[in-house]
Amino acid sequence: MEHTHLKQPKLNFSKDVINYYPDILTDEALNFLTLLHEKFNSERLDLLNNRLEQQKLFDKGHFPEFPKETEAIRKGEWTAGNIPHDLQDRRVEITGPVDRKMIINALNSGTKTFMADLEDSTAPSWKNTIEGQQNLIDANDKTISLLDSKRGKSYNLNQETAVLMVRTRGLHLNERHIIINDQESSGSLTDFGLYVFHNVKTMLENGTAPYFYLPKLEHYLEARWWNKVFEFAQDYLDVPVGTFKATVLIETITASFQLDEIIFELKDHIVGLNCGRWDYIFSYIKKFRNHPNFVVPNRDQVTMTTPFMDAYSKLVIQRCHKRGILAIGGMAAQIPIKNDEKANTAALEKVRQDKEREVKNGHDGTWVAHPALVEVAMEEFNKHMPMPNQLHITRDDINITEKDLVELPKGTVTEAGIRKNINVGVLYTEAWLRGHGAVALYNLMEDAATAEISRTQVWQWLKNEVKLEDGRKFNMELYKDLFNDEVEKIKAEFGEEHMKNSKFELAFNVFDELVVSEKFVEFLTLLAYKHI
Repeated sequence: MEHTHLKQPKLNFSKDVINYYPDILTDEALNFLTLLHEKFNSERLDLLNNRLEQQKLFDKGHFPEFPKETEAIRKGEWTAGNIPHDLQDRRVEITGPVDRKMIINALNSGTKTFMADLEDSTAPSWKNTIEGQQNLIDANDKTISLLDSKRGKSYNLNQETAVLMVRTRGLHLNERHIIINDQESSGSLTDFGLYVFHNVKTMLENGTAPYFYLPKLEHYLEARWWNKVFEFAQDYLDVPVGTFKATVLIETITASFQLDEIIFELKDHIVGLNCGRWDYIFSYIKKFRNHPNFVVPNRDQVTMTTPFMDAYSKLVIQRCHKRGILAIGGMAAQIPIKNDEKANTAALEKVRQDKEREVKNGHDGTWVAHPALVEVAMEEFNKHMPMPNQLHITRDDINITEKDLVELPKGTVTEAGIRKNINVGVLYTEAWLRGHGAVALYNLMEDAATAEISRTQVWQWLKNEVKLEDGRKFNMELYKDLFNDEVEKIKAEFGEEHMKNSKFELAFNVFDELVVSEKFVEFLTLLAYKHI
């Protein structure tokens, strides 16, 4: 393709405050981002508006349906394109942010793949976003290293490493530091564009290619948009159609009603679907938030064995294998519990059972958040899946209905559940505002998805003035009492000096604003982004 020179984007910050990163933001790279913006940003905004229109239907009491206009696609006998050799076996994948140490440790972790995450486990500060791109370039060049002078420790890549995949930001997020034609650019297009521009040739020389995780898709038209982005970029960079490969995260309730359609739209580029369990729960609550009496119990009571979660994960396996692509299971968020061997053993057993269930259901792989979980997950998949994947398991024995996918989970709402949501939501938000997207809290690795569940549940319970297990009504007065009490506990735990140097006062305000707002805020990151 002819590389037309366009008007350069405006970089929306002063040079003395933030580094321009001239090696990443070259004239050629910015030219490419400008082309992507001009060709695809307007349609992205239309797709986001379609989400708002869909929500209006849900607010009237409707539930999603299998689309009537695409029935022929669901019933048709077709398969997706090829799966590259280095993505045939994905039995254990590790995920995490794009900081230098994480990338090295994850690539060395012994997993089959590593998803470098520019989305939910990376707070999208300018520094994190652009230095993350440099770290990915160095990883693909095999030159990435780190010297930790404080610990006297150096980090370098092993001879054999995991296959690298990258998750971009979702369609809803802008990149406010890059202004094109007086519009903030798309976080999705920025992450994707910089990565493929700087890495595609190196990766092809190394016998691999740019592989992506695409988050938070809500409709097959969004998959179609991504396919057009892929086709344009491959043409521009002079590589064959089908070079880029994608795994789509099924982490919205609407996407699970359009699995065949999403695969069909990305047919030349898709290699798998993934059960993004935490965002899926968030989406389930969010989409039906205005249905009367639609109340989801404490987060801890909603697991992968809960009927609507079990149904969706099995449907993903069935539809993936019919179309010749891989079905990747969900995240084990546990992290090692130090100084408590009994608790640590119990946590690892929980992970083992989760992975055993996934592999026996027919999943081809699974996710872990910490290197210490790799061995447990790998053992279960090795034991029950001696071959690279389970594409031969069709799951024709199941028939998942529209009703199955939205069945309301049974359980209770308790004061302890409210307090935990407030505490975790505030602690995560404070860390995010300081630039940390993955945060270890109470022996779990929390990211934006789990924080979204926390604040959305409190909002929904308050809106419905839900009856607690002990008979009390959860109203504004009780919320304020519990919130203020949790704030005081946090202040006491961290101490006055630490509070001064933290973002806690801002986090208290952000979390409270999200909960008491009459109008639900779609993503907490949209409200918090202006503060980082």
